[in-house]
Amino acid sequence: MQYVDDVLNVKGRDVYTATPTTTVFEALELMADKEVGALVVVEKDRLVGIFSERDYARRLALEGKRSRETPVREIMTDVVATISQSDSMKDCMERMTNQRVRHLPVVEGDRLIGLISIGDVVKSIMSDQELMIQQLENYITGRV
Repeated sequence: MQYVDDVLNVKGRDVYTATPTTTVFEALELMADKEVGALVVVEKDRLVGIFSERDYARRLALEGKRSRETPVREIMTDVVATISQSDSMKDCMERMTNQRVRHLPVVEGDRLIGLISIGDVVKSIMSDQELMIQQLENYITGRV
C-alpha cells in the first residue's frame, strides 16, 4: 500500500494556488494553463479554501455571476478536507468518498505541502493491484 508521501515523491509537491481576491476568471485561466481541476486558496501562507471546476459550475454559472468580476472567495469551498503525508492512499479514497471531494490538500501543521487528486488515488490503487497480481502469478507458477 502506498502512502501520500510516496505519491508526492513521484508526482511532485507543486501546488497551484489562488488568493481569495483572485478573480474567478484569473483562477480559471491558471487552471486551464496548468491543466488542473482545482486551486488551493491561500491567504498569508494559510489554507483558507479550495476552488474547483465544480465550484465554478455550481456557484458562479448557475447564480448568474460574472467570472471577471467575482473574487474566488465568493464561490470557493471554505471547509476543506485535508490529508497528511503519513496517511495511506486508502485513507485518501475514504475521505474523498465520504466528503464527496476530488482533491485533498496535504498539510503538515499549518504548512501546505502538496495536493492529492482522485486521479492520483486511482493510479495508486491500480499500481497496487498490478503488483498484487504479479506476486500471485509468481506464487502460482513457482517463480520467485
